[in-house]
Amino acid sequence: MTLSDPTSTAATDSEALAVAERNLCGLVNALARQIEGHVRERAGALNLTTAQAVALRELTGPLTMRDLADRMGCEPSNATFVVDRLEEQGIVERRPHPNDRRAKQLVLTAEGVALRERLLALLTEDSPLAKITLQEQAALNDLLLRALQ
Repeated sequence: MTLSDPTSTAATDSEALAVAERNLCGLVNALARQIEGHVRERAGALNLTTAQAVALRELTGPLTMRDLADRMGCEPSNATFVVDRLEEQGIVERRPHPNDRRAKQLVLTAEGVALRERLLALLTEDSPLAKITLQEQAALNDLLLRALQ
């Protein structure tokens, strides 16, 4: 009878964890690419860029440029460029912030609200996430939040 080498078990465990992590990273990246392609396709159907569609999706109410940039996952200067184009199209307007004289709030116009509703309908139609139930989406959301902590 021989005793197993504890370093061999540790190496096996490390390898298994590395493989599991690599596989999970690959799946998360593949899902992100599918979602990005879906958003790009649906945005194009409304003559929007992907960034404009993401900004519209994230404008759930009045937001500062910094808040919108955080939600979009970009720098405020990039969000400003996107908002400038949306403002030129009459979709968004800048209004004085009620509590901060230095800040502006981004607010959807009536046309912007209607466009956002059409966009959300298109984004949910055949979404890569539609393949899993709302309960499964909630569980995935919880797991991803925990991983990001």
